[in-house]
Amino acid sequence: MEVKEALERRRAFRSLESVEITDALIKDLARAAQLAPSCFNNQPWRFIFVRSPEVLLSLRAALSSGNEWAYAASLIIVVFSRPQDDCLIREREYHHFDCGLASACLILRATELGLVAHPIAGFSPKKVREIMGIPEEYQVHTLIIVGRHAATLSPVLSEKQIAWEKARPERLPLEKFVFIDHFSRPAGKE
Repeated sequence: MEVKEALERRRAFRSLESVEITDALIKDLARAAQLAPSCFNNQPWRFIFVRSPEVLLSLRAALSSGNEWAYAASLIIVVFSRPQDDCLIREREYHHFDCGLASACLILRATELGLVAHPIAGFSPKKVREIMGIPEEYQVHTLIIVGRHAATLSPVLSEKQIAWEKARPERLPLEKFVFIDHFSRPAGKE
């Protein structure tokens, strides 16, 4: 699969069915993240790959209301880092950006393997740190919910989530986020 195809296929589906999570799969996804670029090659990202049914069950306590669909996850990847492990250039803390890059690489690899890898913001970082034993100085950026896309809709989805399952949510037009040479020159407005 070409990168462009993986980008087109990647979707944040919420209707999941289980998939076997092997050591080889975890290594494959971790290798994709490992190859991501980072400031001065600092590689500040840290991942906990949660596949044990007991630990997956305990993570439910950290999920926000509306994310009950994630209970069907075969794997949850906790993404975290700390500022001192990456470039700190004045007010810029690069660990946020670099974790995003590594997560994107991992998500695209999962897509290539026919999996859903859905990053979420609906969780309590404090509860995740407690459950996972992550020290306070680390920032939990996201949880990536992994499974296989189910043919049937999850019964716990809201109407809005069902609509997103059926069709890719609308993407912003390029002129809303692309500028040429200056902020005052949106793409397509030449």
